[in-house]
Parts: sequence; C-alpha cells; structure tokens
Amino acid sequence: MAVAVLGVSFSGPLTAMVAASFLAIAFWRNAAGAALLLPVLLLRERATLHGLRPRQLVSSLVAGLFLAAHFAAWLPSLSMTTVAASTALVTTTPIWTALAARAAGVHLPAQVWWGLGLAVLGAALIAGVDVTVSWEALAGDGLALLGAICAGGYMLAGARARERLTTSAYAIVCYSTCAVVLAVAAVVADVPLAGFSARDWWLIAAITFCAQLLGHTLLNLVLSSVGPTVVGLAILLEVPGALLVALVLLDQVPPLLAVPGMVAVVIGVALVVRGGRPAPEADPL
Repeated sequence: MAVAVLGVSFSGPLTAMVAASFLAIAFWRNAAGAALLLPVLLLRERATLHGLRPRQLVSSLVAGLFLAAHFAAWLPSLSMTTVAASTALVTTTPIWTALAARAAGVHLPAQVWWGLGLAVLGAALIAGVDVTVSWEALAGDGLALLGAICAGGYMLAGARARERLTTSAYAIVCYSTCAVVLAVAAVVADVPLAGFSARDWWLIAAITFCAQLLGHTLLNLVLSSVGPTVVGLAILLEVPGALLVALVLLDQVPPLLAVPGMVAVVIGVALVVRGGRPAPEADPL
C-alpha cells in the first residue's frame, strides 16, 4: 500500500511536467493500462468470460465514460492551479459518493456530516486563496472538483460492474472505453495523440507505470484484504505526497494560506470515509 500511495503521488506532478495535451496523456495512460491487463485476463481469468453477456458490460462502459470525464476535467486543472490544491480537491470523491448515497435514501451518521462540512470549508478556503492568485487558479479548482464528481460516478458504476466481472475484465472494458472516448475527443478538438518529444514519451510512460500500474493495480490488490475504508484513507496520503513531489520536481510551493484548507479537506474526507461506506469497492483514483 505504501508503494501504491507513492505511485499515485507522482501522478499530478509528472502530468504537470508533460508538454503534450492532457487528452493525449489520459488516452495513452488508459490504453496502455488496458493492453497490459489483457494477458492477465486471457491467461489467468479466461474462464470467467464463459457465459458473459453483453448487458453485463454496461456498467463497465458507463464507468469508462465517467473516467474519461474525470481525466478531461482534472488533468487540465494541474496546469491552472497548484498540484497540491488540485490533488486535495480531486480526492473529495468520497464526499460526492456520500451525497449520492444520501439522495438514494441512505442514512448518513453524524461523523459523515461533520466530515462533509469540514471538507466544504477546506475547499472554500482553497478557492478563496486562489481568487487572490488569479481567476485561472480558481477555474482550476473548479475543474478539480468536477473531476472528483466524475470520479464518484466512475466508482459507483465500477462497484456495480465488479459484482459480475473480475477486476481485469472490468478494468479492460472500462479503460478501453475511456481511451476510445478520449481519442474521439482528441480528433474533434484536433489534438495530436503522437509526435511528442522523447522527454514527453518517457514522462507518459512514467505516469502509466507509477499511477496506473503501481498505484491503481496495487491498491486493487490489497483492497480485498484491508478493506475499502483503509484504502480510502491511504489514498488521502496522496495529497502530502503530491505536495512533496511537486516541491522537488517542479519547485512548486502552494500559497501558505491554502495549506489549512488542504488539511481541512483531507481531515473532512477521512471522517467521511471512516464514518460510513460512501466509497464503494472500485478502482481508486
């Protein structure tokens, strides 16, 4: 789990270093992730495909659509606001899944509501500081929050898909759907998916290895043994991890006044995760 947290902590800072389009980064990250998982499905879990019907893949397709929207919103925010602020706001996914659960009639304990309030206060503090920095930074905060909301949809759909599918089967369908949607978006927006510098290709490979393989795969590996609550809390360590990596690689220090807001967001989300089960067992972001 420590290696996994370290892996996802590199996601934001490395992405901010790539000169290529964010659509291209997200496309290659997901396409490579699906391709690397295909041998696992065919060699180790092929028997699970027998009797599988197309309608059972619908939730995986929906998850892929939400994942594409998540990347399309969150990745651009990394160049608009600080990596630390963007990462803190995008980790509020459990907040949105908790609200979705409440809308569905699920009772939320008091600890969850305290966590919601603290996280909202923290997000407001970050946004208030970023208003003084620039309107672009504030827009980046908004995109990071939108990315968190889309990640909530991805997790809810993924949880339903994994009731019927193995992790590899689900991930391949989900990541492939995400890659196809991002490729279409790149074509429509006239964004190239190739022709990058050698430096950018190495950075994209590093993002895929650190965030997609070491991060997502190892977190999924330990999910069944330690449970979603522990994994959800561990993911919050991405916030200080990303801050330290951004400090070393980008020499980027967030505004001092925004730090209390980040701390409030992390504590608030931790209370939500511990206070209930708003985040279903799906691939963590």
